[in-house]
Amino acid sequence: MVEMTSEERIRTVLQGQQPDRVPHFEWVVDRRVRERLVPGCKSHEAFAVAMGHDAIIVDLIFDKVQVAADRWRSEWGYITQDTPEEHGIEVVSPIKTLSDLERYSPPDLHLPSRYAAVDEAVKNFKGDKAVIVHLNDVFSLPRYLMGMQDLLMAIALEPELVQGLVDLSVKVNLEMAEEVVARGVSTVYTGDDFAYNRGPLMSPRHFRKLFYPGLCRVIQGFKELGLQVIKHTDGNLWSIIDMIIDSGIDCLDPIDPLAGMDLGEVKAKYGDRVALKGNVDCADLMTFGTPEEVVEATKVALSQGMPGGGFILSSSNSIHSAVKPENYAAMLGALKEFGRY
Repeated sequence: MVEMTSEERIRTVLQGQQPDRVPHFEWVVDRRVRERLVPGCKSHEAFAVAMGHDAIIVDLIFDKVQVAADRWRSEWGYITQDTPEEHGIEVVSPIKTLSDLERYSPPDLHLPSRYAAVDEAVKNFKGDKAVIVHLNDVFSLPRYLMGMQDLLMAIALEPELVQGLVDLSVKVNLEMAEEVVARGVSTVYTGDDFAYNRGPLMSPRHFRKLFYPGLCRVIQGFKELGLQVIKHTDGNLWSIIDMIIDSGIDCLDPIDPLAGMDLGEVKAKYGDRVALKGNVDCADLMTFGTPEEVVEATKVALSQGMPGGGFILSSSNSIHSAVKPENYAAMLGALKEFGRY
């Protein structure tokens, strides 16, 4: 087979077809791992180039203002606290009631400065690597604006408020999608986690009633704009996976092994409908295991995901700060050796 560009390779996989080799990229690689493997590396983008990733991951730019030593207020109105990882966690949120939601105004989504990193990535990489922009679907923005605990309580006690937040999330994400499409982007991923290791964060009944209709609207809106969509969610998805796939996504990530999501089983049941991305365990194996064990796990993931195409190899979430750099290198080495069709 003729050697594909990374962009062609990703596009082919997201169409459920077989490329020349299995592609690879990560949503996040912690700066400490980046520095160990590529000394002097200044950014995730530079690391992706140095390591031969098939995609460049881009976030939109929203300003934040420091409000305490380790806390920052986003333009969206919520406050995050720094953590040892690349991203903070929201600790104060602006919406508690339906009245708060009615008064809430999101930031201006059409400022050109929001999309400066997108413009730069498209300029530098389009035609070579896939440029994938991080947007959301129906859970992350409600969580940021209410806080996780209050949102989960509202699912049971204030469904009208939750529905309003979901509608807002659909609206703003489709507006941002229009902007990135106008800038030449053809792939987005949504990072909304619906589940934890034992199951969804809400009952399947509540998911179907409050979140699934909005998920279908936002995914179909992305598709109508010509976008391919990768859906990320950790956790045990078995009780809601049919709804997620029925929404129209092109790829499901990361098929969380510690949550009971078996890549081979998901491939057998859904591989004719959706591409898959994952799923070498980054929580235990890549943190505490040996390079030899990582190579074996990578070979298993390839054997389960590769047949027929439609597969992207990656970790089971991200390359976080506790991942041993030598283990990530071992995964990439195994991919290079065993991941060609």
